[in-house]
Amino acid sequence: MSTVGESFVTAAGLVVAADPRLLDIVCLSLTVSLSAVFIASCLGLPIGAAIAVGRFPGRRTLTVVLNGLMGLPPVVVGLLVYLLLSRAGPLGALGLLFTPSAMVIAQVVLITPIIAALSRQIVADAWRDYEEQLRSLGASTPRAACTLLIDTRFSLSTAVLAGLGRAVAEVGAVMIVGGNIEGVTRVMTTSIALETSKGDLPLALALGFILIAIVLILNALAHAVREWAVRRHG
Repeated sequence: MSTVGESFVTAAGLVVAADPRLLDIVCLSLTVSLSAVFIASCLGLPIGAAIAVGRFPGRRTLTVVLNGLMGLPPVVVGLLVYLLLSRAGPLGALGLLFTPSAMVIAQVVLITPIIAALSRQIVADAWRDYEEQLRSLGASTPRAACTLLIDTRFSLSTAVLAGLGRAVAEVGAVMIVGGNIEGVTRVMTTSIALETSKGDLPLALALGFILIAIVLILNALAHAVREWAVRRHG
């Protein structure tokens, strides 16, 4: 059997056997990413709804900027967060650099624009349909935004899942601010990069299998929720 074939077989064995080292890395990855998505959702959903419903100077420019921030380069975000959390930075005294908390912060910066931009579009579409009705009921702009967030919650879940998919698959920013420390800040993506460079293909492949499975599951969930929401409102 070829070396590559042996690596695939060994990797599959690690996954089936639930290797403790593998599970630790996966659990840390999910903990960091889910924490980041929760915080980013608390920030991004209201921001998106406020931009969609509000009428204020510079709204169009803000929308363009928000859409542009969806493509933020991860390494640049990592660098900025690193400077913020380094000893010479304004938040250096907190000692967060090279900790999971720093990784959460970097992912929040990355995915908040994604969730905000997608939720803005979803709420804006709903606002076109319900604006007249909500205005006739005397709903204020904040009240209308909250109402639409609740009404479109199933569609908005696809925005949250998109943010989670981006967070789980992120490597550049978390590598810079986390340091890829074994047992502390080593997540799936950084582990794959390190183990591949070391030649430990079985562990890298096993993590790759799990990462691909997670991304596929998230996409399937997003598609299922989207289809269900369309049928529900159709």
